[in-house]
Amino acid sequence: MLLGCIGDDFTGSSDLANTLAKEGMRVVQYCGVPNGPAAADVEAGVVAIKTRSIDPVDAVSQSLQALAWLRAQGCTQFVFKYCSTFDSTERGNIGPVCDALAEALGSQTTIVCPAFPGTGRSVYQGHLFVNDRLLNESGMEDHPLTPMKDADLRRVLTAQCQTPVAHISAQTVFAGADSIRAALQDLARSGPHHVIVDAIRDADLRAIGEAARGQILITGGSGIALGLPTNFRANGQTGREATDHTQNDWTGVAGPCAILSGSCSTATRAQLAKHMADHPGFEVTAQAVLDGNASPTEVAAWVMQHFADRPDALPVVFSSADPAAVHAAQARLGKDRTAAAVETFFADTAVALRALGVTRIITAGGETSGAVVEGLALTDLAIGPEIDPGVPALRAGDHLALALKSGNFGATDFFAKAARALGAHTGA
Repeated sequence: MLLGCIGDDFTGSSDLANTLAKEGMRVVQYCGVPNGPAAADVEAGVVAIKTRSIDPVDAVSQSLQALAWLRAQGCTQFVFKYCSTFDSTERGNIGPVCDALAEALGSQTTIVCPAFPGTGRSVYQGHLFVNDRLLNESGMEDHPLTPMKDADLRRVLTAQCQTPVAHISAQTVFAGADSIRAALQDLARSGPHHVIVDAIRDADLRAIGEAARGQILITGGSGIALGLPTNFRANGQTGREATDHTQNDWTGVAGPCAILSGSCSTATRAQLAKHMADHPGFEVTAQAVLDGNASPTEVAAWVMQHFADRPDALPVVFSSADPAAVHAAQARLGKDRTAAAVETFFADTAVALRALGVTRIITAGGETSGAVVEGLALTDLAIGPEIDPGVPALRAGDHLALALKSGNFGATDFFAKAARALGAHTGA
């Protein structure tokens, strides 16, 4: 294995795996830290761990365990992948994990760049934008678990970590890889730094990737990995060209498809509205889950009834409310208690659906996706073709295909498009 990657949730990890696969690397996404060695032909391993919103001490511990396994596989470079909207709180977890990984690896200058132009995320003058809005005006300020109130990544990261935070401006990035490399070298002379690097175009990310050829640790959104496979090709370590191999390697899965959505993002709510104009939906509230009035077994049975009437049905089970309703429920029921109960509900529902013969599952929301993957006890995922930017089709063995969508990703017709992709080449 050449490149070792640690993702702080399951949707983001599949996003990163998708980027690396499209750039020609042989990639496997692991669901948690594996117990044994990786297959010999894996060039990039992405260890997905559900650490985005847990206690920072636990996030650091799990991240270091993932790092230890990746180092044992022979990796020479490492990526810590977090959300392109820098999801975190004042306590972490991005800063503490960056600190811990940098110390373990002896990284002097650790690149920090969540930019993902393909989905409208850019970093300019150290500030994170979502399309034409600052992060704290994009809807992320209302995130139920990690509300982002500040777009200045320097301030956000400084509040979380012990390592000094520096910045490489767009002017330096636009000048190319040599300019970026020189700036990193200058910073390294004065001791360890986390370095926010501006990027507004894929070309900027590729230049950063080229400049990072000698860097042991890079952090960011999936876009930060765009230029890394080229470095391994230039060193003669991998022979596959930057061509999307996933379409040719992909075999979909026939059978029933169900959608589970716990995301409250603006994008997901728009996708739900469009989807339920033509397909059945079942809303599950946090109150119903906590009161025991929402049974995963009964909800799964409701899903299966629709397949009996229409084999190509795409029923959706959702708890995606508007931000005001979410905040009111959290205030009434407790934030952590509510989140844990809803995640457990979706995990148990996925298990029930799988037992009843569902072979394709689409999830929306990072926490929901992680809960479903853990509930199904999946160990590794093969990467298939991209459905929408940042969201690939995934296969867990011969009889289960998944799409794990980050809340803010995907076009309005994502759910129908994902169902087709998961069943591609099967006649489904």
